[in-house]
Amino acid sequence: MIQTAKRIEKVEEYYFSRKLAEVRSLDRADLRIINLGIGSPDLAPDPKAITALNASASNPANHGYQNYKGIPALREAIASFYHKTYGVVLDPEKNLLPLMGSKEGIMHVSMAFVNEGEKVLIPNPGYPTYASVSNLVGAVQLDYRIDSFGESAIDFAELADRDFTDVKIMWLNFPHMPTGRKAGKAVLEKLVRLAHEKNFLLVNDNPYSLILNQEPMSILSVDGAEEVAMELNSLSKSHNMAGWRIGWLAGKKEHIDFVLRVKSNMDSGMFLGLQHAAVEALKAGQDWFEQQDEVYQQRRALAAQMMEALNCEWFHDQSGLFLWGQAPDTIADVEAWLNGLLYSAHVFITPGFIFGSEGARFIRISLCSPAEKMQEALERIRKWMATETKTIGL
Repeated sequence: MIQTAKRIEKVEEYYFSRKLAEVRSLDRADLRIINLGIGSPDLAPDPKAITALNASASNPANHGYQNYKGIPALREAIASFYHKTYGVVLDPEKNLLPLMGSKEGIMHVSMAFVNEGEKVLIPNPGYPTYASVSNLVGAVQLDYRIDSFGESAIDFAELADRDFTDVKIMWLNFPHMPTGRKAGKAVLEKLVRLAHEKNFLLVNDNPYSLILNQEPMSILSVDGAEEVAMELNSLSKSHNMAGWRIGWLAGKKEHIDFVLRVKSNMDSGMFLGLQHAAVEALKAGQDWFEQQDEVYQQRRALAAQMMEALNCEWFHDQSGLFLWGQAPDTIADVEAWLNGLLYSAHVFITPGFIFGSEGARFIRISLCSPAEKMQEALERIRKWMATETKTIGL
């Protein structure tokens, strides 16, 4: 048998890659699965983006290889979006690198800055890709705790006691997934000061800032951040373009150039039609986002009723596409409990353990299903819990 590379020994198939196959196998004509597990927006992008894609794709001249840094119009649109949304001024030529989704950026940044054996700080709970990519590049992972309920999402006293020797990157994700916690400017300022003091790179992954959040922020708005911070962002969540794979990395020119060295050896540029569509999507006005938030507010209210039906506790000031809640103490095994819900009521809710050890007692409900489906899921949960209450004494 051909032996695999050592770099994948600690990397498993992505949880949703495996679990969704299991979920699909349970689907029946008489009882369809209601999937409240993944954060894949079901709403449509701005129609102007679709029109731009169609027009560009219809031009025979637009199907060749493209510049690794994207067309100037795309970088200019991103820069304009950052100035309008976050008050951050970026040079389109120097400070931006378009990506095929921000997920590839996590790999590119890691390959550009982290040597084998060096350390990275990863939020716990947090997006699993930070850990899997760190494994692939041979980094040593150090968790830092994200508090699901406390006054501040980050315990700075705990961070102050850390040994930062050989730490190269601290991964941030605010608004945070899966907890929905936000970081105010004071928190970001403390992180920037710490990065200056300890000499490491902050990378904020920022795709949720425009969803159920009245104060969108970029870490690049903090004084001194340019020297020690970069930011990933994308159109996947905020603009309903997850399958389009359009994102970017923002930061200091020297840092961007290091990442470009990696990226230019990994792909051959983004399809021009997608770039033209992204330019139009980035022009969306505040009214477009307000209409989207109205939909998500209705769905979040239903998700809150599900949390109540499941006897879960949750932090009420959450942003993003999910609702994060703590399972009742009477549940010994949260994953098994949710599997019971899946197999009996055909409602799939994500167990928090996949986001790290600090998520073991938590569950996550996605807001990416129509209100009608979420209402049906709520009714199924209530019916199932009525049976479960008698069985396990909740």
